[in-house]
Amino acid sequence: MPNLEIGVSDNRSHDHAWDCHKLLTAECVYQLETASYVCNMVRAAAKAYYRFILLIFNCLLTFGSYFCFDMPSVLQQQFQGNLTCLNSTETNRTTDCVEGLGMTPQQYNLLYAIYAWTNAVVVTLSGFFIDKLGSGVGIILFSILIVLGSATFALGSHFKGTCYLLPLMLIGRLLFGSSNGSLIIAQDRIIAFWFKGKELSLAFGLQLTCSRLGSVLNFFLTPSIERNFGIQWTLWGGMLLCVLSFFSAIIVSVLDKVGTKQLGLDAVLLEDSKKVRFQDIRYLSLRYWLLVVTIMFFYNGIFPFVADASKFIQDKYSGYSQQEASYVAGAIYDASLLLFSIAGILVDYVGLRAVIALISAVLTLPVFALLAFTFVPPLVSTIWLGVTYSFAAASLWPSVFLVVPQANIGIALGLATTVQMIGSGLCNLIVGQLLGNQSRSLKIPVWHWQRVMIFLLANIISCVIASIFLNIVDKQEGGVLNMTTKRSEAVQEETQEPSETSPLLREQ
Repeated sequence: MPNLEIGVSDNRSHDHAWDCHKLLTAECVYQLETASYVCNMVRAAAKAYYRFILLIFNCLLTFGSYFCFDMPSVLQQQFQGNLTCLNSTETNRTTDCVEGLGMTPQQYNLLYAIYAWTNAVVVTLSGFFIDKLGSGVGIILFSILIVLGSATFALGSHFKGTCYLLPLMLIGRLLFGSSNGSLIIAQDRIIAFWFKGKELSLAFGLQLTCSRLGSVLNFFLTPSIERNFGIQWTLWGGMLLCVLSFFSAIIVSVLDKVGTKQLGLDAVLLEDSKKVRFQDIRYLSLRYWLLVVTIMFFYNGIFPFVADASKFIQDKYSGYSQQEASYVAGAIYDASLLLFSIAGILVDYVGLRAVIALISAVLTLPVFALLAFTFVPPLVSTIWLGVTYSFAAASLWPSVFLVVPQANIGIALGLATTVQMIGSGLCNLIVGQLLGNQSRSLKIPVWHWQRVMIFLLANIISCVIASIFLNIVDKQEGGVLNMTTKRSEAVQEETQEPSETSPLLREQ
Protein backbone atom coordinates (compact mmCIF):
# COMPACT_ATOMS: atom_id res chain seq x y z
CA MET A 1 0.00 0.00 0.00
CA PRO A 2 2.70 2.52 0.86
CA ASN A 3 4.34 1.83 -2.46
CA LEU A 4 0.99 2.32 -4.24
CA GLU A 5 0.40 5.63 -2.46
CA ILE A 6 3.83 6.77 -3.43
CA GLY A 7 3.16 5.80 -7.04
CA VAL A 8 -0.17 7.61 -7.05
CA SER A 9 1.43 10.65 -5.46
CA ASP A 10 4.16 10.62 -8.08
CA ASN A 11 1.61 10.35 -10.86
CA ARG A 12 -0.38 13.27 -9.44
CA SER A 13 2.78 15.35 -9.19
CA HIS A 14 3.67 14.44 -12.76
CA ASP A 15 0.18 15.36 -13.99
CA HIS A 16 0.29 18.63 -12.10
CA ALA A 17 3.71 19.42 -13.55
CA TRP A 18 2.46 18.55 -17.05
CA ASP A 19 -0.57 20.81 -16.60
CA CYS A 20 1.69 23.64 -15.48
CA HIS A 21 3.91 23.03 -18.48
CA LYS A 22 0.93 23.21 -20.82
CA LEU A 23 -0.29 26.39 -19.18
CA LEU A 24 3.14 27.94 -19.42
CA THR A 25 3.46 26.83 -23.04
CA ALA A 26 0.04 28.25 -23.91
CA GLU A 27 0.91 31.48 -22.13
CA CYS A 28 4.21 31.69 -24.01
CA VAL A 29 2.49 30.99 -27.32
CA TYR A 30 -0.11 33.65 -26.55
CA GLN A 31 2.56 36.15 -25.64
CA LEU A 32 4.55 35.30 -28.76
CA GLU A 33 1.45 35.64 -30.94
CA THR A 34 0.60 38.95 -29.27
CA ALA A 35 4.14 40.20 -29.72
CA SER A 36 4.12 39.05 -33.35
CA TYR A 37 0.77 40.76 -33.96
CA VAL A 38 1.99 44.01 -32.40
CA CYS A 39 5.23 43.79 -34.37
CA ASN A 40 3.34 43.24 -37.62
CA MET A 41 1.06 46.17 -36.81
CA VAL A 42 4.07 48.39 -36.17
CA ARG A 43 5.66 47.24 -39.40
CA ALA A 44 2.45 47.82 -41.32
CA ALA A 45 2.19 51.30 -39.82
CA ALA A 46 5.82 51.96 -40.75
CA LYS A 47 5.11 50.77 -44.28
CA ALA A 48 2.05 53.03 -44.63
CA TYR A 49 3.96 55.97 -43.15
CA TYR A 50 6.82 55.42 -45.57
CA ARG A 51 4.50 55.07 -48.57
CA PHE A 52 2.67 58.30 -47.84
CA ILE A 53 5.90 60.22 -47.26
CA LEU A 54 7.01 59.01 -50.69
CA LEU A 55 3.59 59.96 -52.08
CA ILE A 56 3.96 63.56 -50.88
CA PHE A 57 7.17 64.11 -52.83
CA ASN A 58 5.88 62.05 -55.75
CA CYS A 59 2.91 64.43 -55.99
CA LEU A 60 5.29 67.40 -56.25
CA LEU A 61 7.10 65.92 -59.26
CA THR A 62 4.73 67.46 -61.79
CA PHE A 63 3.62 70.57 -59.88
CA GLY A 64 5.98 72.83 -61.85
CA SER A 65 5.33 71.24 -65.24
CA TYR A 66 1.55 71.47 -64.82
CA PHE A 67 1.93 75.14 -63.90
CA CYS A 68 3.98 75.76 -67.05
CA PHE A 69 1.91 73.64 -69.44
CA ASP A 70 -1.09 75.98 -69.59
CA MET A 71 0.74 79.28 -69.25
CA PRO A 72 0.15 79.94 -72.99
CA SER A 73 -3.59 79.46 -72.40
CA VAL A 74 -3.63 82.11 -69.67
CA LEU A 75 -1.45 84.46 -71.75
CA GLN A 76 -3.07 83.75 -75.10
CA GLN A 77 -3.73 87.44 -75.75
CA GLN A 78 -0.08 88.24 -75.09
CA PHE A 79 1.10 85.41 -77.33
CA GLN A 80 -1.17 86.62 -80.16
CA GLY A 81 -0.92 90.31 -79.34
CA ASN A 82 0.70 93.00 -81.50
CA LEU A 83 4.45 93.43 -81.39
CA THR A 84 4.03 97.08 -80.40
CA CYS A 85 1.18 99.34 -79.33
CA LEU A 86 2.41 102.80 -80.35
CA ASN A 87 0.62 105.96 -79.25
CA SER A 88 -1.82 104.09 -77.05
CA THR A 89 -2.80 105.01 -73.54
CA GLU A 90 -2.91 102.51 -70.73
CA THR A 91 -6.70 102.46 -71.02
CA ASN A 92 -7.09 101.67 -74.69
CA ARG A 93 -4.07 99.36 -74.58
CA THR A 94 -6.13 96.87 -72.63
CA THR A 95 -9.18 97.18 -74.89
CA ASP A 96 -7.98 97.93 -78.38
CA CYS A 97 -4.37 96.81 -78.45
CA VAL A 98 -2.52 94.12 -76.53
CA GLU A 99 1.23 94.15 -76.84
CA GLY A 100 2.66 90.67 -77.19
CA LEU A 101 4.65 88.19 -79.25
CA GLY A 102 2.69 88.55 -82.50
CA MET A 103 1.69 84.92 -83.10
CA THR A 104 -1.22 83.90 -85.31
CA PRO A 105 -3.92 81.56 -83.92
CA GLN A 106 -2.42 78.69 -85.90
CA GLN A 107 1.08 79.36 -84.56
CA TYR A 108 -0.31 79.56 -81.04
CA ASN A 109 -2.16 76.23 -81.34
CA LEU A 110 1.03 74.74 -82.80
CA LEU A 111 2.63 75.23 -79.36
CA TYR A 112 0.13 72.73 -77.96
CA ALA A 113 0.20 70.46 -81.00
CA ILE A 114 3.99 69.99 -80.94
CA TYR A 115 3.81 69.19 -77.23
CA ALA A 116 1.21 66.51 -77.95
CA TRP A 117 3.08 65.08 -80.96
CA THR A 118 6.39 64.86 -79.14
CA ASN A 119 4.67 63.16 -76.25
CA ALA A 120 3.06 60.73 -78.67
CA VAL A 121 6.39 59.78 -80.27
CA VAL A 122 8.47 59.55 -77.10
CA VAL A 123 6.33 58.18 -74.30
CA THR A 124 6.06 54.59 -75.51
CA LEU A 125 9.83 54.30 -75.75
CA SER A 126 10.10 56.10 -72.42
CA GLY A 127 7.73 53.59 -70.85
CA PHE A 128 9.92 50.73 -72.09
CA PHE A 129 12.99 52.59 -70.78
CA ILE A 130 11.35 53.01 -67.35
CA ASP A 131 10.37 49.32 -67.20
CA LYS A 132 13.95 48.39 -68.02
CA LEU A 133 15.94 50.80 -65.84
CA GLY A 134 13.45 51.64 -63.11
CA SER A 135 11.31 54.62 -62.15
CA GLY A 136 14.07 56.35 -60.15
CA VAL A 137 16.37 56.78 -63.13
CA GLY A 138 13.45 57.96 -65.27
CA ILE A 139 12.20 60.72 -62.99
CA ILE A 140 15.69 62.24 -62.64
CA LEU A 141 16.31 62.27 -66.41
CA PHE A 142 12.88 63.58 -67.38
CA SER A 143 12.87 66.26 -64.67
CA ILE A 144 16.14 67.63 -66.06
CA LEU A 145 14.65 67.75 -69.57
CA ILE A 146 11.59 69.60 -68.27
CA VAL A 147 13.83 72.27 -66.77
CA LEU A 148 15.74 72.60 -70.07
CA GLY A 149 12.51 72.76 -72.08
CA SER A 150 10.89 75.42 -69.92
CA ALA A 151 14.11 77.47 -69.97
CA THR A 152 14.33 77.31 -73.78
CA PHE A 153 10.66 78.31 -74.06
CA ALA A 154 11.23 81.33 -71.81
CA LEU A 155 14.38 82.26 -73.73
CA GLY A 156 12.46 82.27 -77.01
CA SER A 157 10.11 84.99 -75.74
CA HIS A 158 13.04 87.44 -75.70
CA PHE A 159 13.28 87.20 -79.52
CA LYS A 160 9.86 88.62 -80.40
CA GLY A 161 9.74 90.21 -83.81
CA THR A 162 12.55 87.99 -85.10
CA CYS A 163 12.68 84.73 -86.99
CA TYR A 164 14.08 83.00 -83.88
CA LEU A 165 10.97 83.42 -81.74
CA LEU A 166 8.81 80.56 -83.02
CA PRO A 167 11.64 77.98 -83.53
CA LEU A 168 13.02 78.53 -80.03
CA MET A 169 9.61 78.32 -78.39
CA LEU A 170 8.74 75.21 -80.41
CA ILE A 171 12.04 73.58 -79.38
CA GLY A 172 11.22 74.43 -75.77
CA ARG A 173 7.77 72.84 -76.05
CA LEU A 174 9.33 69.88 -77.84
CA LEU A 175 11.75 69.23 -74.96
CA PHE A 176 8.97 69.87 -72.49
CA GLY A 177 6.63 67.49 -74.28
CA SER A 178 9.25 64.76 -74.65
CA SER A 179 9.79 64.69 -70.90
CA ASN A 180 6.57 65.72 -69.14
CA GLY A 181 4.49 62.79 -70.40
CA SER A 182 7.39 60.44 -69.65
CA LEU A 183 7.73 61.85 -66.13
CA ILE A 184 4.03 61.24 -65.53
CA ILE A 185 4.50 57.60 -66.57
CA ALA A 186 7.34 57.14 -64.06
CA GLN A 187 5.23 58.91 -61.43
CA ASP A 188 2.24 56.63 -62.12
CA ARG A 189 4.46 53.54 -62.07
CA ILE A 190 5.63 54.41 -58.57
CA ILE A 191 1.99 54.82 -57.51
CA ALA A 192 1.11 51.44 -59.04
CA PHE A 193 3.94 49.71 -57.14
CA TRP A 194 3.47 51.28 -53.70
CA PHE A 195 -0.33 51.55 -53.67
CA LYS A 196 -1.50 48.46 -55.49
CA GLY A 197 -4.80 47.56 -53.88
CA LYS A 198 -7.67 49.48 -52.32
CA GLU A 199 -5.69 52.74 -52.01
CA LEU A 200 -4.81 52.91 -55.70
CA SER A 201 -7.40 55.46 -56.85
CA LEU A 202 -6.95 57.50 -53.65
CA ALA A 203 -3.20 57.81 -54.24
CA PHE A 204 -3.78 58.59 -57.90
CA GLY A 205 -6.39 61.19 -56.96
CA LEU A 206 -4.03 62.89 -54.48
CA GLN A 207 -1.33 62.94 -57.13
CA LEU A 208 -3.66 64.57 -59.66
CA THR A 209 -4.87 67.01 -57.01
CA CYS A 210 -1.35 68.27 -56.41
CA SER A 211 -0.62 68.44 -60.13
CA ARG A 212 -3.81 70.34 -60.82
CA LEU A 213 -2.97 72.70 -57.98
CA GLY A 214 -0.15 73.84 -60.25
CA SER A 215 -2.66 74.41 -63.05
CA VAL A 216 -5.05 76.29 -60.76
CA LEU A 217 -2.34 78.57 -59.40
CA ASN A 218 -1.27 79.25 -62.98
CA PHE A 219 -4.75 80.51 -63.89
CA PHE A 220 -4.96 82.62 -60.73
CA LEU A 221 -1.45 84.04 -60.47
CA THR A 222 -0.02 84.26 -63.99
CA PRO A 223 -2.16 87.21 -65.21
CA SER A 224 -1.10 89.34 -62.23
CA ILE A 225 2.54 88.32 -62.55
CA GLU A 226 2.51 89.19 -66.27
CA ARG A 227 1.03 92.62 -65.62
CA ASN A 228 3.73 93.42 -63.08
CA PHE A 229 6.80 91.78 -64.64
CA GLY A 230 6.00 91.16 -68.32
CA ILE A 231 5.63 87.95 -70.28
CA GLN A 232 9.36 87.09 -70.38
CA TRP A 233 9.92 87.10 -66.62
CA THR A 234 6.61 85.32 -66.09
CA LEU A 235 7.81 82.41 -68.22
CA TRP A 236 11.13 82.33 -66.32
CA GLY A 237 9.16 82.12 -63.07
CA GLY A 238 7.46 78.99 -64.38
CA MET A 239 10.88 77.52 -65.11
CA LEU A 240 11.93 78.05 -61.47
CA LEU A 241 8.95 75.97 -60.33
CA CYS A 242 10.19 73.16 -62.58
CA VAL A 243 13.55 73.40 -60.81
CA LEU A 244 11.80 72.88 -57.46
CA SER A 245 10.06 69.82 -58.89
CA PHE A 246 13.47 68.51 -59.95
CA PHE A 247 14.60 68.52 -56.30
CA SER A 248 11.48 66.51 -55.44
CA ALA A 249 12.50 64.03 -58.15
CA ILE A 250 15.83 63.45 -56.39
CA ILE A 251 14.06 62.74 -53.08
CA VAL A 252 11.54 60.36 -54.69
CA SER A 253 14.30 58.47 -56.46
CA VAL A 254 16.17 57.93 -53.17
CA LEU A 255 13.04 56.94 -51.23
CA ASP A 256 11.94 54.49 -53.93
CA LYS A 257 15.36 52.85 -54.06
CA VAL A 258 15.73 52.57 -50.28
CA GLY A 259 12.16 51.31 -49.87
CA THR A 260 12.43 48.52 -52.45
CA LYS A 261 15.75 47.46 -50.90
CA GLN A 262 14.21 47.31 -47.42
CA LEU A 263 11.36 45.22 -48.84
CA GLY A 264 13.92 42.88 -50.34
CA LEU A 265 12.41 43.42 -53.78
CA ASP A 266 15.30 45.17 -55.51
CA ALA A 267 16.68 41.91 -56.87
CA VAL A 268 13.21 40.70 -57.89
CA LEU A 269 12.44 43.94 -59.72
CA LEU A 270 15.82 43.82 -61.44
CA GLU A 271 15.15 40.27 -62.60
CA ASP A 272 11.66 41.21 -63.84
CA SER A 273 13.05 44.20 -65.74
CA LYS A 274 15.38 41.89 -67.66
CA LYS A 275 12.36 39.93 -68.90
CA VAL A 276 10.60 43.00 -70.28
CA ARG A 277 10.54 43.04 -74.08
CA PHE A 278 9.12 45.60 -76.43
CA GLN A 279 7.36 42.77 -78.26
CA ASP A 280 5.12 42.32 -75.20
CA ILE A 281 2.90 45.01 -76.71
CA ARG A 282 1.24 42.39 -78.88
CA TYR A 283 -0.07 40.59 -75.76
CA LEU A 284 -2.03 43.59 -74.49
CA SER A 285 -5.72 42.75 -74.38
CA LEU A 286 -8.66 44.18 -76.30
CA ARG A 287 -9.94 45.55 -73.00
CA TYR A 288 -6.73 47.55 -72.60
CA TRP A 289 -7.02 49.04 -76.10
CA LEU A 290 -10.67 50.01 -75.57
CA LEU A 291 -9.59 51.67 -72.34
CA VAL A 292 -6.94 53.61 -74.26
CA VAL A 293 -9.42 54.74 -76.92
CA THR A 294 -11.87 55.85 -74.23
CA ILE A 295 -9.14 57.92 -72.56
CA MET A 296 -8.13 59.47 -75.88
CA PHE A 297 -11.60 60.65 -76.88
CA PHE A 298 -12.37 62.04 -73.43
CA TYR A 299 -9.15 64.03 -73.29
CA ASN A 300 -9.71 65.18 -76.89
CA GLY A 301 -12.61 67.15 -75.50
CA ILE A 302 -10.80 68.51 -72.43
CA PHE A 303 -7.31 69.65 -73.40
CA PRO A 304 -8.05 71.46 -76.70
CA PHE A 305 -10.85 73.32 -74.93
CA VAL A 306 -8.61 74.38 -72.03
CA ALA A 307 -5.96 75.60 -74.49
CA ASP A 308 -8.38 78.16 -76.00
CA ALA A 309 -10.95 78.55 -73.22
CA SER A 310 -9.80 81.96 -71.98
CA LYS A 311 -9.94 83.50 -75.48
CA PHE A 312 -13.27 81.77 -76.21
CA ILE A 313 -14.90 83.25 -73.10
CA GLN A 314 -13.74 86.77 -74.00
CA ASP A 315 -14.88 86.46 -77.61
CA LYS A 316 -18.33 84.96 -76.99
CA TYR A 317 -19.42 86.37 -73.65
CA SER A 318 -19.37 90.11 -73.06
CA GLY A 319 -17.92 91.82 -70.03
CA TYR A 320 -15.02 89.45 -69.26
CA SER A 321 -11.52 90.82 -68.82
CA GLN A 322 -8.54 88.61 -69.54
CA GLN A 323 -8.04 87.83 -65.85
CA GLU A 324 -11.73 87.09 -65.27
CA ALA A 325 -11.79 84.82 -68.32
CA SER A 326 -8.72 83.00 -66.99
CA TYR A 327 -10.44 82.47 -63.64
CA VAL A 328 -13.56 81.06 -65.34
CA ALA A 329 -11.50 78.77 -67.61
CA GLY A 330 -9.44 77.67 -64.61
CA ALA A 331 -12.62 76.55 -62.83
CA ILE A 332 -12.17 73.22 -64.62
CA TYR A 333 -9.03 72.68 -62.61
CA ASP A 334 -10.50 74.31 -59.49
CA ALA A 335 -13.30 71.74 -59.43
CA SER A 336 -10.97 68.86 -60.19
CA LEU A 337 -8.55 70.07 -57.51
CA LEU A 338 -11.28 69.69 -54.90
CA LEU A 339 -12.77 66.49 -56.30
CA PHE A 340 -9.85 64.31 -57.45
CA SER A 341 -9.19 62.88 -54.00
CA ILE A 342 -12.89 62.48 -53.23
CA ALA A 343 -13.44 60.80 -56.58
CA GLY A 344 -10.48 58.50 -55.90
CA ILE A 345 -11.90 57.46 -52.51
CA LEU A 346 -15.35 56.81 -54.01
CA VAL A 347 -13.95 54.77 -56.90
CA ASP A 348 -11.84 52.71 -54.48
CA TYR A 349 -14.87 52.18 -52.24
CA VAL A 350 -17.43 51.36 -54.95
CA GLY A 351 -15.37 49.80 -57.75
CA LEU A 352 -17.33 49.76 -61.03
CA ARG A 353 -14.60 51.75 -62.80
CA ALA A 354 -15.79 51.18 -66.37
CA VAL A 355 -19.36 52.08 -65.42
CA ILE A 356 -18.20 55.31 -63.74
CA ALA A 357 -16.17 56.18 -66.85
CA LEU A 358 -19.27 55.71 -69.02
CA ILE A 359 -21.43 57.84 -66.72
CA SER A 360 -18.77 60.58 -66.67
CA ALA A 361 -18.66 60.68 -70.48
CA VAL A 362 -22.46 60.81 -70.79
CA LEU A 363 -22.68 63.64 -68.26
CA THR A 364 -20.04 65.60 -70.20
CA LEU A 365 -22.19 65.76 -73.35
CA PRO A 366 -24.39 68.69 -72.20
CA VAL A 367 -21.32 70.82 -71.40
CA PHE A 368 -20.26 71.35 -75.01
CA ALA A 369 -23.86 71.64 -76.15
CA LEU A 370 -24.30 74.54 -73.71
CA LEU A 371 -21.07 76.16 -74.89
CA ALA A 372 -21.99 75.77 -78.56
CA PHE A 373 -25.65 76.75 -78.64
CA THR A 374 -26.46 78.83 -75.55
CA PHE A 375 -25.25 81.85 -73.64
CA VAL A 376 -25.50 80.21 -70.24
CA PRO A 377 -22.71 81.70 -68.06
CA PRO A 378 -19.51 79.85 -68.95
CA LEU A 379 -18.68 79.23 -65.27
CA VAL A 380 -21.52 76.69 -65.16
CA SER A 381 -19.96 74.72 -68.02
CA THR A 382 -16.37 74.87 -66.73
CA ILE A 383 -17.31 73.70 -63.22
CA TRP A 384 -19.51 70.97 -64.71
CA LEU A 385 -16.62 69.86 -66.92
CA GLY A 386 -14.26 69.83 -63.92
CA VAL A 387 -16.59 67.49 -62.04
CA THR A 388 -16.95 64.94 -64.84
CA TYR A 389 -13.24 65.19 -65.63
CA SER A 390 -12.39 64.32 -62.00
CA PHE A 391 -14.43 61.12 -61.98
CA ALA A 392 -13.32 60.08 -65.46
CA ALA A 393 -9.62 60.49 -64.61
CA ALA A 394 -10.01 58.73 -61.24
CA SER A 395 -11.63 55.72 -62.91
CA LEU A 396 -9.83 55.48 -66.27
CA TRP A 397 -6.09 55.83 -65.57
CA PRO A 398 -5.91 53.52 -62.50
CA SER A 399 -7.79 50.93 -64.56
CA VAL A 400 -4.69 50.53 -66.73
CA PHE A 401 -2.86 49.09 -63.70
CA LEU A 402 -5.56 46.41 -63.35
CA VAL A 403 -5.45 45.01 -66.90
CA VAL A 404 -1.67 44.73 -67.51
CA PRO A 405 1.11 42.94 -65.58
CA GLN A 406 3.20 44.97 -63.12
CA ALA A 407 6.37 44.52 -65.19
CA ASN A 408 4.72 46.07 -68.29
CA ILE A 409 3.00 49.06 -66.69
CA GLY A 410 5.53 51.51 -68.13
CA ILE A 411 4.99 50.34 -71.71
CA ALA A 412 1.21 50.22 -71.22
CA LEU A 413 1.06 53.76 -69.82
CA GLY A 414 3.41 54.93 -72.57
CA LEU A 415 1.17 53.55 -75.29
CA ALA A 416 -1.92 55.02 -73.65
CA THR A 417 -0.26 58.42 -73.45
CA THR A 418 0.96 58.12 -77.05
CA VAL A 419 -2.56 57.52 -78.34
CA GLN A 420 -3.96 60.28 -76.13
CA MET A 421 -1.36 62.80 -77.30
CA ILE A 422 -1.79 61.91 -80.97
CA GLY A 423 -5.49 62.61 -80.55
CA SER A 424 -4.90 65.85 -78.64
CA GLY A 425 -2.31 67.05 -81.18
CA LEU A 426 -4.61 66.45 -84.12
CA CYS A 427 -7.47 68.15 -82.26
CA ASN A 428 -5.32 71.21 -81.56
CA LEU A 429 -4.52 71.48 -85.25
CA ILE A 430 -8.16 71.04 -86.25
CA VAL A 431 -9.21 73.69 -83.70
CA GLY A 432 -6.63 76.05 -85.19
CA GLN A 433 -8.07 75.48 -88.66
CA LEU A 434 -11.64 75.93 -87.45
CA LEU A 435 -10.73 79.23 -85.80
CA GLY A 436 -9.15 80.47 -89.03
CA ASN A 437 -5.90 82.27 -89.75
CA GLN A 438 -7.05 85.88 -89.60
CA SER A 439 -3.54 87.01 -88.75
CA ARG A 440 -3.40 88.77 -85.38
CA SER A 441 -7.07 89.62 -85.09
CA LEU A 442 -7.98 89.99 -81.42
CA LYS A 443 -11.60 89.00 -82.02
CA ILE A 444 -12.54 85.62 -83.50
CA PRO A 445 -16.15 85.33 -84.82
CA VAL A 446 -18.53 83.47 -82.52
CA TRP A 447 -19.63 81.08 -85.27
CA HIS A 448 -16.03 79.89 -85.56
CA TRP A 449 -16.08 79.05 -81.86
CA GLN A 450 -19.39 77.25 -82.33
CA ARG A 451 -17.79 74.94 -84.88
CA VAL A 452 -15.03 74.20 -82.37
CA MET A 453 -17.51 73.27 -79.62
CA ILE A 454 -19.42 70.98 -82.00
CA PHE A 455 -16.15 69.27 -82.91
CA LEU A 456 -15.28 68.75 -79.22
CA LEU A 457 -18.82 67.44 -78.62
CA ALA A 458 -18.27 64.85 -81.36
CA ASN A 459 -15.19 63.60 -79.49
CA ILE A 460 -17.17 63.12 -76.29
CA ILE A 461 -19.88 61.21 -78.21
CA SER A 462 -17.12 58.93 -79.52
CA CYS A 463 -15.92 58.51 -75.93
CA VAL A 464 -19.39 57.36 -74.87
CA ILE A 465 -19.44 54.76 -77.67
CA ALA A 466 -15.95 53.49 -76.78
CA SER A 467 -16.81 53.21 -73.07
CA ILE A 468 -19.96 51.19 -73.90
CA PHE A 469 -17.81 48.67 -75.76
CA LEU A 470 -15.32 48.73 -72.87
CA ASN A 471 -18.03 47.67 -70.44
CA ILE A 472 -19.20 44.88 -72.76
CA VAL A 473 -15.71 43.44 -73.30
CA ASP A 474 -14.83 43.77 -69.62
CA LYS A 475 -17.85 41.67 -68.72
CA GLN A 476 -16.82 39.04 -71.27
CA GLU A 477 -13.25 38.91 -69.91
CA GLY A 478 -14.08 38.50 -66.23
CA GLY A 479 -15.28 41.95 -65.22
CA VAL A 480 -12.17 43.05 -63.31
CA LEU A 481 -12.84 46.73 -64.07
CA ASN A 482 -16.40 46.56 -62.78
CA MET A 483 -15.77 44.49 -59.68
CA THR A 484 -17.33 45.86 -56.54
CA THR A 485 -14.89 46.55 -53.71
CA LYS A 486 -15.53 43.36 -51.69
CA ARG A 487 -15.24 41.12 -54.71
CA SER A 488 -12.12 42.94 -55.87
CA GLU A 489 -10.42 42.51 -52.48
CA ALA A 490 -11.27 38.80 -52.45
CA VAL A 491 -9.69 38.32 -55.87
CA GLN A 492 -6.62 40.26 -54.82
CA GLU A 493 -6.20 38.08 -51.72
CA GLU A 494 -6.35 34.95 -53.87
CA THR A 495 -3.81 36.19 -56.41
CA GLN A 496 -1.60 38.35 -54.20
CA GLU A 497 2.11 37.69 -54.42
CA PRO A 498 4.11 37.22 -51.19
CA SER A 499 6.24 40.26 -51.97
CA GLU A 500 3.21 42.52 -51.89
CA THR A 501 2.51 41.68 -48.25
CA SER A 502 6.08 41.94 -47.04
CA PRO A 503 6.73 44.56 -44.38
CA LEU A 504 8.62 47.64 -45.42
CA LEU A 505 11.25 47.30 -42.71
CA ARG A 506 12.65 43.78 -42.44
CA GLU A 507 14.57 42.62 -39.40
CA GLN A 508 18.29 42.85 -40.02
